[in-house]
Amino acid sequence: NAGEWVPYFITELTGITNAMVRRAPPVARVMNEVADFVGDLPLVAHNASFDRKFWDAELAMIGRARQQGQEFACSMLAARRVYPNAPNHQLGTLASFCQLPAAGQAHRALADATVTSTLLLHMEAELIARFQISQLSHGLLRALQRAKKDNLAPCLERFMT
Repeated sequence: NAGEWVPYFITELTGITNAMVRRAPPVARVMNEVADFVGDLPLVAHNASFDRKFWDAELAMIGRARQQGQEFACSMLAARRVYPNAPNHQLGTLASFCQLPAAGQAHRALADATVTSTLLLHMEAELIARFQISQLSHGLLRALQRAKKDNLAPCLERFMT
């Protein structure tokens, strides 16, 4: 509960209502708990530039900051390299394109996190099959998101088994 009114279009998009928010714990408590849980682990998000800004702003509001060296990897940017023929690289589109199982209502935290993790596992299997990488590490994700679209092999060489 951030103490803000949920606009109608957000309720339509997410299913989150003002009544739900009123019953939720205060944002400061939740952010402290989540920041403690995450600690200094690296983070992954679909469209990480949005989530990174949100994460940093919410931490700042409670007098905290992202841990030193704690970088975000972006599954959307990585998916652009692994699945260049997808119609677009929105999470829902990629889930359909890759025939991933449904995980609940889109734009809800748990459902989106579940689909993102399933997409990461799917990308890992794809990269293992195509390039014989050992695993989809955070470092590999960060390298993929910076790779040239038309030439993944040089980017992946140091990650191959």
